[in-house]
Amino acid sequence: MARPRTKEDLISESTKGYNDLIGFISSLSDKELNTQFDFSSLNKSETHWKRDKNLRDVLMHLYEWQQLMLHWVYENENGRPRQFLMDGYSWANYGEMNILFFERAQEVPLDKAKELLSQSHNDIMALIQKYDTEQLFTKNVYSWVGGSTLGQYFISVTVAHYEWALKKLKAHKKIVAAL
Repeated sequence: MARPRTKEDLISESTKGYNDLIGFISSLSDKELNTQFDFSSLNKSETHWKRDKNLRDVLMHLYEWQQLMLHWVYENENGRPRQFLMDGYSWANYGEMNILFFERAQEVPLDKAKELLSQSHNDIMALIQKYDTEQLFTKNVYSWVGGSTLGQYFISVTVAHYEWALKKLKAHKKIVAAL
């Protein structure tokens, strides 16, 4: 489907993406859940194919990016200018930030990761509700958003990230089935 362009589509696609992801996770067998990720046979060059080792890593990655969004909006809406990415990071080196997220996730149990993502998703959905379509999808409504739209950021941390996670988990399932 085309990327959302209205508040209603953003809510619908974010909800669908999350539900599809959670539904797929629920369908995974114990073997699929307990087999470490190994995507080396796919010959993918993106760092994340080597970084994430299990479902917890993927869920915590989603959680961390949603937390960035929540804090970014909250701070800027309350008159405290803040960039989207963590201090010290830019779009040129955000991969290093993803490694930090990965490292922070290593002591988080899978059940806790599921719980954190569920709460984060709910918080993101509640935040979307505060805005109308114009506020979400018109450029230059908020100076702190830059040349994009607030909606694009929401799409990134929900719809697009849920698609990314599902693609990764489906690849893992296929690899495990071939073992």
